Amino acid sequence: MPIRQMKDNSEQHLVIKNHLQNTMNPIQRTPKTAQNGKGPPAGHEPHNTKQSHNHTSPPTKNKGRRRGRGGRKSDQGAVCMRPSSRHCTVAQKPVNPGSADILAATSNGSIQNDHNLSGMEMGFPTSSKSLIFASRPGFGQVGTKCIVKANHFFAELPDKDLNQYDVTITPEVTSRTMNRAIMAELVKLYKGSVLGMRLPAYDGRKSLYTAGEFPFSWKEFSVKLVDEDDGINGPKREREYKVVVKFVARANMHHLGQFLAGKRADAPQEALQILDIVLRELSTKRYCPIGRSFFSPDIRAPQRLGDGLESWCGFYQSIRPTQMGLSLNIDMASAAFIEPLPVIEFVAQLLGKDLLSRPLSDSDRVKIKKALRGVKVEVTHRGNVRRKYRVSGLTSQPTRELVFPVDDNSTMKSIVEYFQEMYGFTIQHTHLPCLQVGNQRKANYLPMEACKIVEGQRYTKRLNERQITALLKVTCQRPRDREHDILQTVQHNAYNQDPYAKEFGVKISEKLASVELKYHETGKEKDCLPQVGQWNMMNKKMINGMTVSRWACINFSRSVQESVARGFCNELAQMCQVSGMEFNPEPVIPIYSARPELVEKALKHVYNATMNKTKGKELELLLAILPDNNGSLYGDLKRICETDLGLISQCCLTKHVFKISKQYLANVALKINVKTGGRNTVLLDAISCRIPLVSDIPTIIFGADVTHPENGEDSSPSIAAVVASQDWPEVTKYAGLVCAQAHRQELIQDLYKTWQDPVRGTVSGGMIRDLLVSFRKATGQKPLRIIFYRDGVSEGQFYQVLLYELDAIRKACASLEPNYQPPVTFIVVQKRHHTRLFANSHRDRSSTDKSGNILPGTVVDSKICHPMEFDFYLCSHAGIQGTSRPAHYHVLWDENNFTADGIQSLTNNLCYTYARCTRSVSVVPPAYYAHLAAFRARFYMEPEMQENGLNSCSNGQAKGTRAVGESGVRPLPALKENVKRVMFYC
Repeated sequence: MPIRQMKDNSEQHLVIKNHLQNTMNPIQRTPKTAQNGKGPPAGHEPHNTKQSHNHTSPPTKNKGRRRGRGGRKSDQGAVCMRPSSRHCTVAQKPVNPGSADILAATSNGSIQNDHNLSGMEMGFPTSSKSLIFASRPGFGQVGTKCIVKANHFFAELPDKDLNQYDVTITPEVTSRTMNRAIMAELVKLYKGSVLGMRLPAYDGRKSLYTAGEFPFSWKEFSVKLVDEDDGINGPKREREYKVVVKFVARANMHHLGQFLAGKRADAPQEALQILDIVLRELSTKRYCPIGRSFFSPDIRAPQRLGDGLESWCGFYQSIRPTQMGLSLNIDMASAAFIEPLPVIEFVAQLLGKDLLSRPLSDSDRVKIKKALRGVKVEVTHRGNVRRKYRVSGLTSQPTRELVFPVDDNSTMKSIVEYFQEMYGFTIQHTHLPCLQVGNQRKANYLPMEACKIVEGQRYTKRLNERQITALLKVTCQRPRDREHDILQTVQHNAYNQDPYAKEFGVKISEKLASVELKYHETGKEKDCLPQVGQWNMMNKKMINGMTVSRWACINFSRSVQESVARGFCNELAQMCQVSGMEFNPEPVIPIYSARPELVEKALKHVYNATMNKTKGKELELLLAILPDNNGSLYGDLKRICETDLGLISQCCLTKHVFKISKQYLANVALKINVKTGGRNTVLLDAISCRIPLVSDIPTIIFGADVTHPENGEDSSPSIAAVVASQDWPEVTKYAGLVCAQAHRQELIQDLYKTWQDPVRGTVSGGMIRDLLVSFRKATGQKPLRIIFYRDGVSEGQFYQVLLYELDAIRKACASLEPNYQPPVTFIVVQKRHHTRLFANSHRDRSSTDKSGNILPGTVVDSKICHPMEFDFYLCSHAGIQGTSRPAHYHVLWDENNFTADGIQSLTNNLCYTYARCTRSVSVVPPAYYAHLAAFRARFYMEPEMQENGLNSCSNGQAKGTRAVGESGVRPLPALKENVKRVMFYC
């Protein structure tokens, strides 16, 4: 993707040429025949969220459905569908007689629009079962042949019948570990007799799977388990369980074979689930399973992360349907675990001080309680008896002051006396509190020094910066090393020797999948071009440099003297001028120094002082110098500037002020230009109106994302953000809106909404509608095509998100103008997957970048992609360190009839227009901007909201009293109008 120098008044401007460096398979795919102690509690109940009556109603449960599986039907309302030469179809369903003139049934049983009725409304599918995603229009043809390897391993389909049995254990057990122990004992006792020599695979809950049938359809078993943790000399406790095994269904392997061959559109999830469980069974027994990954301290020696944590290495494993058949996706993984230390040693590391000599402060107690709550410990004061407990709290009193009743007469005994008399254990550190274990009604006390943390507990809370850095050092592997470890993992797992894989007839290849594809080399006919996904802005001009006449600087760093700050501002102003901006070298008022704790007072002082000096003209830019470690200062500053004062701000850390780097200044200049409304780079083909399905008619490109609270935050709101291009045909400037919504709600609630106004009646609004109106104002044109990049959606949520959000887009368009229904292409962007691509030969430097990764512009849409649906992997960026992760794009809905080359070229080229740096980025910019905006909006939550975890939701309301509405969410302070119009989140 070359860049070109364009001369304008003898100055160089940066223009990026629309030239895809992609890798595509030119060979059309032909259909293939099918080839062949207690654990943690059960998962949480789905979070039920009340929806406000003035929003379009999403499905009642925020729970991802598996692909092809229907759930509760929800009435999504009527929307208009545009005709399409490549239809996204809906399965046959009864047609309302009153709408017979609107819908036309095709010969293949699908329902679609009549080509003459595009302005009318049709019923949108009311069930995820009835929706069929966009099918692949073909394969990309652009480029020169090359070969890459992927961490997918071919899995041969079994030729045996797979059966499912329901398992009921009495008394009920909530621990999957205990369930597995019960079923393992059952198989051990009855495999050679009642089970007919079958070796079943078990999911740890309610389902048991076999290759071939048991000799019965229903049977009850009795299983006795001995509690190995109990008793030191006397008899150990024995528990008896009743297990009922009942035949449920037979998996249709023929259906799976047809699906993989591209002859059926619906994936047989049951068969895929069975095979996934079968291949996980042995690893579940060997390692510590976490989600779809397995970890063990034996795979690689754990590395200390600090504060009582360590990293464990492991591997991710998932079976996936692909064009080459079934494939097993294997990738390396790392996670933070709690070190299996004596509790006293863990607490000493956590607090960073000696516990044995000084009493604990109140803040120490809070920190310990937060770190240990929910952690499983085992006692060490009873010899070989290692009874396990889960910590529920910490006593407020030291151990020496704790007493409890020992009989009905309320005779009291101290903890110290009890442990001495009962176990002969002398508590040495009586000044420390005890751990509380059990529930609040019946809490037991355990001295810290009598407890040790149980091995194999993943740490799910937030890591600090030091721990993140240490974990990244472990996880960051160059492509060659990662590929080696993946192959070694597959060989070590020895799937072909796995008794469960053998039982079920599953065979796994030990070779990485080799993918032949197309890659287009960057043209070398120009003097100025991106070199392997990056370029240098030095000595080049921005396409549209803005004018900054009125600016001020506020200094919150005590170590930065006024003269140093003034010198930095002068250098930055010069860089902005050199880059193509008109930048006044003098601030409106002298640089103002302030203390971080008085941020609001200081900002308002600067705002008022500059308004007085300029006679009411607002500042165009506020520079802020911050300490390197500034706590909440950055977030407070952004919240006040963007929701209260309406100021565009640019923050700079102290370390950059002292060490003035030309490259740093150039990057800051890029950010300032786009924040004030300018453009840094534009695709040459955009200027020349040569982008297919973008340049021909006014096109708006949306990006949307939802970010959720971190683990451990049970009630904080989720933040949704939507951005949309505001220029055409350049598509480089994006306006953004944010919304805080119910906790962990993935569907974006404020895309379209209506409410009752006492004067105007029913009023329409929402983020889509507002951004469409903004596009019209900015360009003078109404969008005639919509391209919607949606980030952060897992495969299980595809149907839900498409049903709800496409409906909201339709309603937003219809609310603006009768019969206004521009065609929509809806694309999900995924980064949290485990597919990695490697060069065919790591020694061939022409096929890799400096980091050893595949070249930017590599596209894969064959072999490891979906058998029928329209998806592709795109590595649009150059690697810096570690192994590059390609973005996965899945086109769920396409009324614009994109070709494979068309959508891949557009997506790749957009990755070169990211405003904040001179590199192509790994995710298409609209989705990237939406993520940044959502992250920024978390700072807008008022301090009391953040502390109490109150739900909130933003819209266009003015700041003031923001009471919690009927939906249980509180509006965020609204962005100021001048902030909404620019890329404030950059």
